[in-house]
Order: sequence, then C-alpha cells, then structure tokens
Amino acid sequence: MKVKELRKKSSVRVDIRYLQQLGIQSYGDDNLYPQTVRNIIAASSTGSECADRFADFIEGNGFREVSFSEYVVNRKGDTADDIHSLVCRDMSDFNGIAIHVNYNILGQIVEIQHVPFENCRLVEEDDNGYVAKIAVHPDWSGTKTRKGKKIRVAKENIDYIDVFNPLKSVVLAQIEAAGGIEYYKGQVLWVSMAGKQTYPVGKSDRVITEMSTDEGLSNVKFRNVRNNFLPSGMVVTKKGSDIVRYDEKGNEIKIPEDDGFSDSLVKLQGDTNSLKLIEVTLENDEEKPEFIPFTTQNYDKEFTVTDASVVERIYSAYGQEPWYCIRIGKVGFSGDILEDAFEYYNSIVSKQQRLIERTFDRIFRNWYEVANPSMDFSVQPLKYIRNAAVSDNNA
Repeated sequence: MKVKELRKKSSVRVDIRYLQQLGIQSYGDDNLYPQTVRNIIAASSTGSECADRFADFIEGNGFREVSFSEYVVNRKGDTADDIHSLVCRDMSDFNGIAIHVNYNILGQIVEIQHVPFENCRLVEEDDNGYVAKIAVHPDWSGTKTRKGKKIRVAKENIDYIDVFNPLKSVVLAQIEAAGGIEYYKGQVLWVSMAGKQTYPVGKSDRVITEMSTDEGLSNVKFRNVRNNFLPSGMVVTKKGSDIVRYDEKGNEIKIPEDDGFSDSLVKLQGDTNSLKLIEVTLENDEEKPEFIPFTTQNYDKEFTVTDASVVERIYSAYGQEPWYCIRIGKVGFSGDILEDAFEYYNSIVSKQQRLIERTFDRIFRNWYEVANPSMDFSVQPLKYIRNAAVSDNNA
C-alpha cells in the first residue's frame, strides 16, 4: 500500500484553524483539545493511574537545591517547588508548560506564576512566522463563572500577553507601550515539547481511544452490577378493578386501583436490594401473580479480552510495563523488582525533566536577585525506599 493511500484512514490528531474573531490559532477543531484530553484521562481509572505516576516521576522529590525549592517566587507565597509541581502535572498531560513572569521598572524578573497550559492559546503568526503573544482565558469552554455569570469566550475576557523575551531593551519598550509598569501584563514563557510555536500532544494521545473505551467498560460493569443482576424474571399481574369516585358536580371519575405492587417490585431492583423478600396478600387464588423467569446476560465475561488489551495498551503508552507485569502477576512483587522499576522509569522521564530544568534556568538567570547561587535546577529523582525491618531480616 502506498503512503498516500493511508491518509484516507488516518487523520490529523490536532486540527488547527485560525479563529478570526479571537485572533488565535485553535487548539483542536473545537479549540478544546486539552480540556477534552484531561476529561478523558480523569474518567479512565487506568489512564488516571498511569498519568499520575508519570507526573510523580517527572516531579521527583523536587529540586535538589533545598534552599531554592523553598524560595518564595510570588506575592501569593508560592515557592519554587510549588510552581514546579504544577508544571509537572501539565507536562504529564500535555507535554507543555506555561509560566507567567512579572518585571520591575528596571526590566528584571521579580515574580513568576503558574499558568494552566490548557488556558493558553497561540495567536496567529505574523509575516515573519513569529507568534508574538499568548492568549490566556480562564476557561475556553465558557462554563466557568464569576459573580454568578459565565465568563464568555470573547476578546474582552482574554488576556493577550507578550511571549517571553527577557532582553531589557524589549521589556522596557513593552512597559512603555503599555503606558507604564502598572499597566504592563508581563510575559508568558510557553514551552512545547513538539517544538516552538507548535501545539503539543501528550502521551495519552496515542491511547486516547483506549482510555475512552476504559471509561465505557467501567460504565458497563457499573450497570451490570446496579441493574442487571436481580431482574431475572418477569412478574405478570392482572389489571385491578377501577375505583369509582365523584367530582364536585357529581360526575363519575374512574381511578385505576393501585395496590402498590408495582412500586414494591421497583424497590427490589439493584445490588443493594438483592435477596430481599416481598409479601403479597391475595383475596383469592385467581389473583395470584405469574412469574416468568428468563436468563440475563452477564456482560463481564464478554468484555474480559477487551478490558485486558485496553489496560495493557495504556500502560505501554506510558512506558510503565514493569508495573503492568506486577499487576497481572507476570513477575513477583519484591523490593528488587520495584527498585529496578523506579530506576527504569526515571530514565523515561529524564527528557521532560531536562526541559523543565532549562525553563527555570532561563527565568532565574534574569531574576532580580541571586535566588539560587549554585544555579542547579536539576530534580532529585524518586527512589524506592525499602522497609527497614524487611531489609534487616534479609541481611
């Protein structure tokens, strides 16, 4: 098969269009790609587990330089480690991070804030192919509220902030153009592992359908337990006689007799009501209800193979085969195996860690004071800590 024929079966993962009314490049055809991805991850138990582990290993134990990790970086009291933890979560989900920087009147960086990556959009390129600003909105879906009113996705609710460029001449020119330091919005350091000015996709993208399938399988299991175990038959009753009543004008009103039998059957359905008994009082044998049994389908067995393959693919996409092998019992659960798994996965996340290290280095080389004398922004990797009592016994 020729390569050009494959385009009929494949599609672009992230459609990018120019939204003229907002002056931005859309992140996906509906401009909600990152929001959709994060929702799918959250709805998948396996996806959430793998994404959380990926984020934990990227974050590690925080910055090696303890004094820098405790250094306060903004007026809210956030430390460097606080910001680092937030950007590691974004890196895990999207392979991208965004940090807002504020300057003083001398053009020095004095403050940084984490900007949720899903809140950022690129403006259109200029004639030189340069993206000059990052558009930031608190919720591109338009559902978030402030003072009881939804924040519409409109230009007046979007902050268009200059991209990161710490050159003093550039910063001072931007401050002057804004009308003074009090009106200056600062800059956004927007970083993507897909390359400059390119929307990235996270590790989850390659198994996004599997994650959605994982959610669907969970729903099937839920409904199977909640609704499918008890109703194993059908109860047939005779229609009761009508009760005759009269309205204010003396006209007859026929009301079907309700003995509460149907309501009692409803209360017996579901997992929490299984194995209960119902008492029915009959006036004569002819009114005895008839029970017609039928066999229900247990869907758990039908989806066993699908469930196993979905879980395996999600673990594989995140490079977490050691934990998958432990989960299915392919290898034993021991300290040596876990220690090797930790060492292996630290090598998997090293690329993401180095990008974050370079990002902090770019910022604090232009900080208004010496915040980290050693200029070491490396991260201390996670290590498996053996139980001391177990280690002593094995010695």
